[in-house]
Amino acid sequence: MVIGLTGGIGSGKTTVAGFFKELGVPVYIADKQAKELMETSEEIRQGIVDLLGDEAYNGKFPNRKFIASKVFNNTEKLEKLNSIIHPAVENDFVQWKNKQSSAYVIYEAAILFEKGGYKKCDFNILVTAPKEDRVKRLQKRDQSSRDEIEARMNHQWSDEKKSELADFTIENTNLTQTKEQVRTLHRIILKSGKNS
Repeated sequence: MVIGLTGGIGSGKTTVAGFFKELGVPVYIADKQAKELMETSEEIRQGIVDLLGDEAYNGKFPNRKFIASKVFNNTEKLEKLNSIIHPAVENDFVQWKNKQSSAYVIYEAAILFEKGGYKKCDFNILVTAPKEDRVKRLQKRDQSSRDEIEARMNHQWSDEKKSELADFTIENTNLTQTKEQVRTLHRIILKSGKNS
């Protein structure tokens, strides 16, 4: 089974993914793999250079600041960039999943609902946290300004909209309680796998 895991920036989805990992569940972090594929796949590199120009890469490494500046306020270019990267990540995930032998795997992606990826998952988990907590975490983690953080948040769907598509929601405000919620979900998912 494939369990989708998502949440807005600063919600703590990577922390939640870590708790699943501690329970022995294999975790695939789509954003991390996308970054890796941008460095290793010649096909992706060529597609991005064709779309945005030679400046999109410094040697073999993507020039992330340049790429972000080109697509952040250009929906058409962002869509095209995603259409270069997403299919490659999907193929990579399928190959990875086929090597796993656990009852289920976690597929963690920032824009799981926005791009329809949730439809390929057996269940979907949404990680939420109060906005103020998220802003504080991101200020600490990325040294970003409040305005930058809010601009990024406004680019993502709201938790209300996402929760309509989620099968389960983990409220991540207290790590002990979050861990307990993960354990409970782990039991539920294992049970549902036996009944299917």
